Amino acid sequence: MLEAGDPELIAALLQARPTLRVIVICPARSCAVAQAAVAAGAWDVCYLPVDPLALRQIVARAFNVHALHAAASAAAGGGEEAGGDSGVITAAPEMTQVLRTVSRIARTDVSVLLSGASGTGKELLALHLHAASPRAKGAFVAINCAAIPDTLLESELFGHEKGAFTGAIRTMPGKIEQAAGGTLFLDEIGDVPLPLQVKLLRFLQEHAIERIGGRRPILVDTRIVCATHRDIDQMVADGQFREDLYYRLAQIVVAIPPLAKRPGDALLLARHFVAKFAPVMNPAVRGLAADAIAAIDAHDWPGNVRELENRIKRAIIMADARLITSADLDLVKGAERPTSLRAAREAADRGAIRRALARTEGNISQTARLLGVSRPTLYDLLKSYDLHA
Repeated sequence: MLEAGDPELIAALLQARPTLRVIVICPARSCAVAQAAVAAGAWDVCYLPVDPLALRQIVARAFNVHALHAAASAAAGGGEEAGGDSGVITAAPEMTQVLRTVSRIARTDVSVLLSGASGTGKELLALHLHAASPRAKGAFVAINCAAIPDTLLESELFGHEKGAFTGAIRTMPGKIEQAAGGTLFLDEIGDVPLPLQVKLLRFLQEHAIERIGGRRPILVDTRIVCATHRDIDQMVADGQFREDLYYRLAQIVVAIPPLAKRPGDALLLARHFVAKFAPVMNPAVRGLAADAIAAIDAHDWPGNVRELENRIKRAIIMADARLITSADLDLVKGAERPTSLRAAREAADRGAIRRALARTEGNISQTARLLGVSRPTLYDLLKSYDLHA
């Protein structure tokens, strides 16, 4: 905890320890100090005279989020002290529920389909699932089915024998064999051609494969986790994807929310990316300016986490000052705004409630205190705006 937080000291602390939660104690009504502290990366602000209950809640939230990140990172084989590169960074109730679901699924050996838009972190969740499973000591092998030509995909998945075709100068095990005892992640499963779907279905039924040019089945114990951004149900209805294969691959379907539906996560991730990439790309950059924070919070992020990461990288390179600005992020405020006062107030209320819920991880009492309303009032607002804790 820092008193009247020095922005440069906060930035230096976060650069040395990106996972640190800095809480700043400011003089009463010192908005400028609070704004500078938050812009530099402070976790939260508490005003003098300090309310012990409020401070206890702020510290408790910091510990809760730290524990969540540490658990996700440890399950994925990383360490949060190293920046949490392998962990899933979130404080949104929607994504926290996804993590809980994935952790429960991991204990079993069912086939899982991760469904979500491009850039939402499907491979990261698949890695999290593998690391939390009994297969964690086995290999995690990933393959993007959309990135490999149809003519080569069969060989990539099932392997081939020496002399099976021109250029096959040696026997090559496929990805399914390479993942034996572990997990095979099939990204963009919707792009697998129909003829190859038949062979994949046979493997799922018999747990055996035949390499191209092979004459004997090879038993393989590999768990399949797949992902897609396409509407597989519609593809099945259109005859583009085998229904029997779909039910084999998607024993459990996990829907991953887009970044726009994960309140508070964009800013958490942005700070993580700044701490991760700035020391290498532009060590002078220490954090995000207030206008950058506002722009990140207001943007819809159609490209999800991948778009956010790319914008932060660009901003780090382009930044001339210590703090990244909205101009560095190339985020221009020109989105459609509500035209009536009532609509504007509802939009502002909805956004404030969702951000508060994200910061308190869905705790109604803490959210009500953070918003400055009573619990019954908060319940009425949640019902009125069709929001869920």
